[in-house]
Amino acid sequence: MNRSTRDEKPSVALYWDFENLHASLSEARFGEGSYSKPDGRFKAQEPLIDVQAIMDLAASLGPVAINRAYCNWQFFGRYRDALLQNAMELIQLFPPGAATKNGADIRLCLDAAEDMGRFCQIGTVVVVGGDSDFMALAQKIRAAGRVLVGVGTRKATNRHWARSCHAFHYYEDLVEATDAPGREPRALPNVGDPMEPSSSI
Repeated sequence: MNRSTRDEKPSVALYWDFENLHASLSEARFGEGSYSKPDGRFKAQEPLIDVQAIMDLAASLGPVAINRAYCNWQFFGRYRDALLQNAMELIQLFPPGAATKNGADIRLCLDAAEDMGRFCQIGTVVVVGGDSDFMALAQKIRAAGRVLVGVGTRKATNRHWARSCHAFHYYEDLVEATDAPGREPRALPNVGDPMEPSSSI
């Protein structure tokens, strides 16, 4: 292995359970249970996610090699500009019924596990989503010697999933750090120093 390869900073793989995050923000704005109703979910969605705030976090951890987002994209066309500007790979998932999940967490976990086996340069895995379903993935990532960083909303994030990450960032904190007027964005915690999630989740 030559010097340039040894000195190269490990890459970041970023996986978005995009609809999960959007749904959390939608229900925080319009009321609990509002998004899960057919007239809330199966319609054109107004952009609520600050995509750039999460991209900035991922970029601060190393070069982003994989940027993949899972969603039923037929209702999320209004995110077009943010998605294109950040070169996101969009994975289309159709829910099998009006009251069922779109299976994003399962597909995300399978893809992340496969990518870790294929790409040895991935040193950090960032998962955007708050489901406890990601805990099995956390175990695989740790066993593979990679660093796991999670992102989710305060209200919708499972506390066990958050604590299974090497570092966890609440979405609200990332947006506040990016958008606060008249101040520099706050320094994000080092990945090597796990951030203890709030007991409120």
